[in-house]
Amino acid sequence: MRTSLPSDLAGVYAVPPLARQAGARRAMDLPANDAMRDHINGGGVTRLIYGGNAFLYHVSLDDYAELLGWMASAPDSLWMIPSVGPSFGRAVDQAGLLRVFPFPCAMLLPCADPRDAEGLEAGAREIAQRAGIPLVLYLKELDNWGRDHARGLDAVARLIHDGVAIAIKYAVVGPDPPVDPYLEALLARVDRKFVISGIGERPAVVHLEQWGLPGFTTGSGCVAPALSQSVFDACTGGDFDAARLARETFIPLEDLRDAWGPARVLHAAVDLAGITPTGPIPPFVSALTASQLDELSPVAVALHAANLAHAWLKAT
Repeated sequence: MRTSLPSDLAGVYAVPPLARQAGARRAMDLPANDAMRDHINGGGVTRLIYGGNAFLYHVSLDDYAELLGWMASAPDSLWMIPSVGPSFGRAVDQAGLLRVFPFPCAMLLPCADPRDAEGLEAGAREIAQRAGIPLVLYLKELDNWGRDHARGLDAVARLIHDGVAIAIKYAVVGPDPPVDPYLEALLARVDRKFVISGIGERPAVVHLEQWGLPGFTTGSGCVAPALSQSVFDACTGGDFDAARLARETFIPLEDLRDAWGPARVLHAAVDLAGITPTGPIPPFVSALTASQLDELSPVAVALHAANLAHAWLKAT
């Protein structure tokens, strides 16, 4: 894996599921995870974040150690970003494991437990110090950094300015991405070069075109990485009409992810598309029902087919 930070954050960041084996332990399926990673890389995406879609909120320390070892064995061209947290105690335990491997950074999962801006800031500083690497901050809800939004964003800005954090994954869902007072307030405090769009393809074009963010994360791009990369390439080339057209290919899967749960739908979609078996989902999240799988299957297969067609056209 890549052991140094890139010169900028411009790019597509895949957020893959984590394939597991059947059985009581639900051990990681390393060959299946290799296949998923190689599929993503084959589409031109070289930045991977293992976090919510991999259900790292609930991962055991034993599984976490195994995951870090597997991630660290990735090809040198891949920037592999693990997550820590969301609780402070869990993140501290994980920080000791992170020090064993040369990861250039780790993402701090958003906490929903008792917290405030100053406490989170102090905790993030200690976690980064214990891990020996800077953090990616994940803004998922308006109150992730406390009910006082201004104090929370001030704390986030200090962590960026002090080098404790090197990026922000902005994933606060609003009714109208072009009108986002919270993002506007964040960008008044932090240079936009540190902020990546973190909600997949649905708002990605707006975030890159209107807000000037340098990149975006994708879950559905784990099914169709070449298409996801084409959205980014069209944006960076200034062809936003082409980017919006490519983005529409993702909306049927994104609609089901929004309706039934983004991570559990993506976990099943990678399997149903024929990319690799993903196995069971660990508690506390349930698997999709048989009727949901029946509805999801043609959507996943169609997106994967569109990705293959795009890759073939690009290569010819």
